[in-house]
Amino acid sequence: MAFNSALRSAAKLIASSESSLSNSVSRGFHSTGMKRMGGGHGHSDPEYMHAKHMYNLDKMKHQGLKMSLAVFTAFSIGVAIPVYAVIFQQKKTASA
Repeated sequence: MAFNSALRSAAKLIASSESSLSNSVSRGFHSTGMKRMGGGHGHSDPEYMHAKHMYNLDKMKHQGLKMSLAVFTAFSIGVAIPVYAVIFQQKKTASA
């Protein structure tokens, strides 16, 4: 019973504060205009960051070295973080 009355009074308080705020606050979306790139759709422009041939992996120099290094790094991180977490947790419980 006390919970219901507390809930009603909280709802009244929120409603009264909303009515006083509604006069000064307006909600809505605002955005700036999109910058247009020169000529066409801009995908072949040299200043476009993701150029047309950016992700041609078969034309990458030292592809074998770079890809094997990337896979090894990702695998090492995926193994090292859980191992470190287990060691850290065991040290934490041993000291308590």
